[in-house]
Amino acid sequence: MPEYDLMSDFTSPFWPWFIFIVTIGGIFWCFYLLMSQKNAGDVAEGQEAQPTGHKWDDDLEELNNPLPRWWLQMFIATNIFGLVYLVLYPGIAVFDGVLGWSQVGQYNTEMEVAEEKYGAQYVNYLKQDVVTLAKNKDAITTGSRLFSTYCTQCHGSDAGGGPGFPNLRDSHWLWGGEAAQIKQTITSGRLGAMPAWGAVLGDDGANNVVAYVMSLSGRKTSGDVDAGKEKFQQLCVACHGAEAKGNIALGAPDLTDDSLVYGSSRRTIEKTIKEGRNGRMPAFGEFLGEGKIHLLSAYVYSLSLE
Repeated sequence: MPEYDLMSDFTSPFWPWFIFIVTIGGIFWCFYLLMSQKNAGDVAEGQEAQPTGHKWDDDLEELNNPLPRWWLQMFIATNIFGLVYLVLYPGIAVFDGVLGWSQVGQYNTEMEVAEEKYGAQYVNYLKQDVVTLAKNKDAITTGSRLFSTYCTQCHGSDAGGGPGFPNLRDSHWLWGGEAAQIKQTITSGRLGAMPAWGAVLGDDGANNVVAYVMSLSGRKTSGDVDAGKEKFQQLCVACHGAEAKGNIALGAPDLTDDSLVYGSSRRTIEKTIKEGRNGRMPAFGEFLGEGKIHLLSAYVYSLSLE
């Protein structure tokens, strides 16, 4: 992970000084406003407060009573607290604070503490291969927690996936479901691209290809299946293969079943063929490290064994 400890790492030197001027200027303006108004409205002894001319609801008037001292003192204390905070912590962009605190530094410290506490456990897990580890209940429990933290945003809490995000609980794998392939996917990420064929095929041609693709899984729809097959052989076999069984080297899905990652409805398939698709699985290798990747791979591998 890159080290960015300074708040002053902006794309232009103008913005740090803009933040500094607005922040410090705002605090001192509040001080000035408080000091200039602290005696405003003071009523001489023996005199009654006078209306200021502000009136609501016919008979609700604002009087020129002075500000409550407790309120004024609390407001002053708040401004002093703000100045002390900006001296100690990096809140004004051009100064990092005398304590040297940063979000990245805090994160690195927490990670070092976690490594000291759990590092040995991950080292022990690395001594077992992924297939063996997938049968270790303690390892899978820890792996499920890693999955909940880093993977559920896309694949769901039950790993069932969703449109554009693969279901990890079945045997349909775009890039391969073997232990080594899963680990490679998590470590290095994946990039999948389906080109858009709408301009090449036209509406009729796309309709025929949809009919052919749906026929591969035993479904029927409108369109000329034979004509669609001919177009498929011309444009699609390079990725999906002559039998439409897919290619894990390219992440091209098997089209002979209805477990398509973006959905298997007629409308979805037509959209995929006409407009194409672009999918990205981020790389977690550098972020998580070898031990966590190994354990996470075992957990994902175990899902397809259930």
